[in-house]
Amino acid sequence: MTTAPPATSISPTTGQLWARARGPLLALALILLTGIVLAALQSGSRHDALDPRSAAPAGTRAVAELLKERGVPTRVVTTLAEATTTAGPDTTLLVTSPNLLTAAQQRRLHQATSPSGGRTVLIAPSSTALSALAPGVRVAPQPAPVEALAPRCTLPAATAAGPADLGGHLYSPTASLPGSGRPDACYPVDGRASLLRLNTPADGDTVLLGAPDFLLNESLAQQGNASLALQLLGSRPRLTWYLPSLDDPSATGGRPASDDTTGGFLSQVPPGWIWGTAQLALAALLAALWRARRLGPLVTERLPVAIRASETTEGRARLYRRANARDRAASALRSATRTRLSSLLGVPTAHSHTATTLLPAVSARLPHSDRDLASLLFGPAPSHDTGLIRLADELDALEREVRAS
Repeated sequence: MTTAPPATSISPTTGQLWARARGPLLALALILLTGIVLAALQSGSRHDALDPRSAAPAGTRAVAELLKERGVPTRVVTTLAEATTTAGPDTTLLVTSPNLLTAAQQRRLHQATSPSGGRTVLIAPSSTALSALAPGVRVAPQPAPVEALAPRCTLPAATAAGPADLGGHLYSPTASLPGSGRPDACYPVDGRASLLRLNTPADGDTVLLGAPDFLLNESLAQQGNASLALQLLGSRPRLTWYLPSLDDPSATGGRPASDDTTGGFLSQVPPGWIWGTAQLALAALLAALWRARRLGPLVTERLPVAIRASETTEGRARLYRRANARDRAASALRSATRTRLSSLLGVPTAHSHTATTLLPAVSARLPHSDRDLASLLFGPAPSHDTGLIRLADELDALEREVRAS
């Protein structure tokens, strides 16, 4: 049966252990509390921008409720299969993020909606998305600011609504535009339309919107935004609101066809988190440089009070223990013992730390000793605190034997 080693003067007390651990424990508790609070705040029904279920300023619940009052129900879908299944002459399909779709998804969507005879509304499609969803349309290289613009076209929905908050991406048809009928280019900026309606087969059409601002809850009551939204989205008996998702099985093996495909994971991280992480990294670097600054030379100072040798010894022992410097402590103990033994045995001080000189002198003084003198005076450092205490005891016993002999 083994017993625990006795406590020594360098054994940490409960208060010292708490002082060492309270900082990390408080930091961990703060992180856990923050996570719980954030989870509680976001545990409710949270929806993204342009979601017809969201009552947030960037949501679109208001326009969905107005359409419902006029007998046009809104169905929210998140997969391409659901979106293409609902395509038909009596349905308006609104695609909130066409740039998030892969090239294969965009082709499938165009093949399903083009001959359906219904209306397809695309919000801010890029040039890559247009090549699949609206061939024959070009987008301006620079978007325009969103502001109240006049219709300046003959589209009935636009002329009835009047000025509306549009802008963003600007579109212009090319000479190779397929289909029959002249497109309606509305709310132009510098000759390019921020709302472009294209005719499709079977009396259907495709509407390109440069910006979705006039659909949002916060701006629906301004200008002619509500009128334009109701007429564009309520022209058919049913409305399908397609919110593309990265979890869509049809997106497996593909990649978003947006013009900006270099962002990767970082493009999905909110900018505030990136800036916050960068600032924390800079602060950590500055703190490391501050702590690693070079100190000047040591300056001797007369102490205002006398300090007992025992207190100095305990203080240094505590420093060694805090740094787990058992090798330094063992070396100091052995060096001091060898120095004292050399004076007792008549060994020159210059050879007191040489094993070939000191060990024969000790063996000659203690011929019947069963101690392993080489390991005791010149051996390796102990691997644990108990071994260090045992080493100190054995060195002290050896020195007493030499003095008594």
